[in-house]
Amino acid sequence: MRAVAVALAVGVLGAGCAVAGPGPAVTVRDAEGALLAQVPLPAPEFAVSYRNSVYGTVAEERYRVAVDGRFGLVELAADQLAVLEEYYAVPGPVRTAPDGDRRRWVAEPRDRPVFGELSIAATALGERTLLVPGHEPVPLPPLVTDGVTVVLDVEES
Repeated sequence: MRAVAVALAVGVLGAGCAVAGPGPAVTVRDAEGALLAQVPLPAPEFAVSYRNSVYGTVAEERYRVAVDGRFGLVELAADQLAVLEEYYAVPGPVRTAPDGDRRRWVAEPRDRPVFGELSIAATALGERTLLVPGHEPVPLPPLVTDGVTVVLDVEES
């Protein structure tokens, strides 16, 4: 019976989405709360990448998870410098990303909002993708079948 439940969960969550074991996981739900994906968090961090609508290049919003499961924006990253300097208008200097980073530039955000959950648009144009260290990227648009909003959360599994 358990094998059937695991197989069903994998089928529902789709390819590239891990079924979380015990511990915190980033969940992706539709606007009604149905679980679309669940990815275990091996470290208290994750990111969401997207194609910036103004510059047409990829950028990331990077989050750190607190002990209570809330998560805060801690860093912005982009392939194009102008995304950070003009679009986000970061208050401090933009730095060259360290070796091995997915993006070319990084900066601290102007504000550091903290979320219990985060609603975002998962459109094909925006190409939003959940990035969790140690796991395959999870493109969000293919998960949405009704509407475009998905809700990210960190939950214990």
